[in-house]
Amino acid sequence: MTKNSSQKKICPDCGPATVNHMAARTTIILGFLIGVITKPFGKIEDAITGFLFPHLESFLPYFFKILVFFRLAVITDHLEDDNIERTKCLWRAAEKRGIKMRQFRIFNRPTIIFIAEFGGQSIVFEGLPRPKGDSSAALTWMDNKAIMKKKFQAGGIPVARGGVAMTERAALKLFHSLNHPVITKPNLGSRSRHTTTHIMTEQELLRAFCKARKLSPWVVIEEELAGFVYRITLIGGKLAGALRREPPFVMGNGAATIRALVEKENKNPKRHEGIFHEIAMDTEADAELLRQGLTWNNIPEKGRFVTLNQKVGRGQGGSNTEMLSKVHPENVKLFEKLAKVLSDSLVGVDFIMQDVTRPWTEQNLCGAIECNSLPFLDLHHMPLYGETLDPSSALWDIVFPASKSVSQTNYLRA
Repeated sequence: MTKNSSQKKICPDCGPATVNHMAARTTIILGFLIGVITKPFGKIEDAITGFLFPHLESFLPYFFKILVFFRLAVITDHLEDDNIERTKCLWRAAEKRGIKMRQFRIFNRPTIIFIAEFGGQSIVFEGLPRPKGDSSAALTWMDNKAIMKKKFQAGGIPVARGGVAMTERAALKLFHSLNHPVITKPNLGSRSRHTTTHIMTEQELLRAFCKARKLSPWVVIEEELAGFVYRITLIGGKLAGALRREPPFVMGNGAATIRALVEKENKNPKRHEGIFHEIAMDTEADAELLRQGLTWNNIPEKGRFVTLNQKVGRGQGGSNTEMLSKVHPENVKLFEKLAKVLSDSLVGVDFIMQDVTRPWTEQNLCGAIECNSLPFLDLHHMPLYGETLDPSSALWDIVFPASKSVSQTNYLRA
């Protein structure tokens, strides 16, 4: 086997979190068809689920034990190193509160199915816990960008103008009805996979449309908002995190070239600990510099923000800064209004805004672009810059409120 054949093929439009294009597209189509077929039975299904789930939930631990008995799975009561960072942060916060955590593992591989016990209560959850009996209707649509946009518009939340297209003809018609530049992205998906920005011409639009269609037959086309992407995390209806997600960038100092600034930033120890990556000095960086009228040998003036890529993922060399303590009160009100529109106790929202320290009403082209029903809380635990937060503990506060006093007692003893 050659070296290249043993390595996972990376799609440049997916980035490090590459997915199988055919599988992703098929999943979206099947999900749509199933939704259409089952929609007439929705109310009946909800009634049955509402009656059966409390009983099924209490039965699940016994079902897991049956699988363990037949050696098909294991249930572990300690945190394994092969878990994702979100799980590790959640587990450690639980331990501080005296919450007993167990994980269901198939063939000793981690799943995101957990059992949590505290004060005689037990819950089974997938990924992240929610208060017992808390089931929001928004969970069925918040990950769908097109539906999310309509719901937010009706609720008075700013969003980008645009729509969804399935054909090139429809895409061009929508393109000419919007202000430019526009962006395109798959109707479902995350981590900016197959997203194209700064689209100004028909030719650019058609190329971007084809790229997005590799993951979804429905492509979102909308006006490009201006500013940073902020990951807004809302827990129990309250703002619990406001992480500014930044593309790979350097800040000019009036003395060093862009090349020298990047080389210095790439020596940052946090970029070598497995979470944040070095800023790539590749063809995409060349193109991004050219877009700004710059070269590697230019010396940017002090305070100039020079981007090296349009993607904000950590795998591309992106960074982040926690801004919670600096969010303007008017923006706090807007973000918490999002929680009311969603009527869900846990949600992550990607919101584009130039400056979170200024009221959103004073900023043009700002708005919500994406929701996540299973947000990565660890982003707030481990920012590259800014304050370190503990949203995992805030989540346990609403799931097992009495555990908060245990955590405070343990803190005082320490």
